[in-house]
Amino acid sequence: MDQRKMSEGQRAYEAKRAAKAGVSLDKWLAMREREKREEVASAEKAAKAATAAAAPPKPPGFFKRLMERAQKPL
Repeated sequence: MDQRKMSEGQRAYEAKRAAKAGVSLDKWLAMREREKREEVASAEKAAKAATAAAAPPKPPGFFKRLMERAQKPL
């Protein structure tokens, strides 16, 4: 949360939370921003893993099909 975008009420609320955590307002906002970036990165990673897991299975290759045919009785 950029301080320029925050209203006075928001700034006061974040200052109270920072004081409760025992850090300065600037450090508190930097920590919150870093946590938000990490959360977005982990969500992107999870989405990428989900799309990779949801990919259809690869059709069998030439040799696999050949071996399956060889195993079947005549």
